[in-house]
Amino acid sequence: MLTGKTTEKHIATGVETYSKRISKYSGFEIITLPDLKNTRNMPPEEQKLKEGRKIIQSIGKDDFVVLLDEKGTQFGTVEFAGWLEKRLFSQNKRILFVIGGPWGFSEEVYAVCNMKISLSKMTFSHQLVRLLFVEQLYRAFSVIRGEPYHHE
Repeated sequence: MLTGKTTEKHIATGVETYSKRISKYSGFEIITLPDLKNTRNMPPEEQKLKEGRKIIQSIGKDDFVVLLDEKGTQFGTVEFAGWLEKRLFSQNKRILFVIGGPWGFSEEVYAVCNMKISLSKMTFSHQLVRLLFVEQLYRAFSVIRGEPYHHE
């Protein structure tokens, strides 16, 4: 689940490429929540609160919610693949990976999440995180299947 559209064409193309690849392994869907309107003079905390409400409304009661957050657990690719494989086979819940907006998540969203994952200690735009994450998700599925995409 993402807040706002991917406006950079090269990023959108990459996200689409990896999304199609992931769909061969598992049911996969990107849910994009509409951008907030009139945010130019809106304080960041208010933006986070309003985005948070939209995110929470989109979460199902049985979803396993993972926030992509700089304060989350960091995995190597093989570790992430192992975590994903266990999660996929240990329960029938939908795994919902959530990428927030430019100001991060509200406290209400943190309260409903099951886990936080960090892609890096570095800071990336929320649009670039989309591409980085779908590539890593595809890579994790290729590791799970023993395919040659990942060399380690």
